[in-house]
Amino acid sequence: MVEIYVRQNNVDQALRALKKKLQNEGILREMKARKHYEKPSEKRVREQAEAVRRARKLARKRAQIEGLIPSKKKKRY
Repeated sequence: MVEIYVRQNNVDQALRALKKKLQNEGILREMKARKHYEKPSEKRVREQAEAVRRARKLARKRAQIEGLIPSKKKKRY
């Protein structure tokens, strides 16, 4: 259950916080997925693509930790 408290009647800030929490928990993605029927073959293809994306991201992080590829530098303002 997602709870957001509105502080000092600032609804805009509370709405931004709600959207951020929903996105982090994957609720928005699930709502979009449930909006229309997804054939089993399409689901299988999507899940395989997500697995490949996760594996590549993990490999990239490991390579950055080991120093094989440079990590992104943070911008200073």
